[in-house]
Amino acid sequence: QVQLVESGGGKVQPGGSLRLSCAASGSTSSINAMAWYRQAPGNQRELVASITAGGITNYADSVKGRFTISRDNVKNTMYLQMNSLRPEDTSVYYCNARAVSGSIFRYWGQGTQVVVSS
Repeated sequence: QVQLVESGGGKVQPGGSLRLSCAASGSTSSINAMAWYRQAPGNQRELVASITAGGITNYADSVKGRFTISRDNVKNTMYLQMNSLRPEDTSVYYCNARAVSGSIFRYWGQGTQVVVSS
């Protein structure tokens, strides 16, 4: 089992920055990839960015050049640095972990709200 806890959400003005954190606990050695997703009201959950255990990253086109995903394997924590935020970035952001322990398991955090508004 893996537990994920997000933090760092809040309200920011357009053009501002926020850094989200996702702390993992439990069977963290089984995690081989982590990702951030987001879901706005009435929309499907969408992938924002992902990172493998080896540090290979992938971004949605809408956030390329503005968001940076990273992870600290010692602290078992993943981050999402969000710069040049836009109103359309307003969503609940979810942390996701892909773990392999015999089978593949996916775990989700509870989400953290990001509001970009003046």
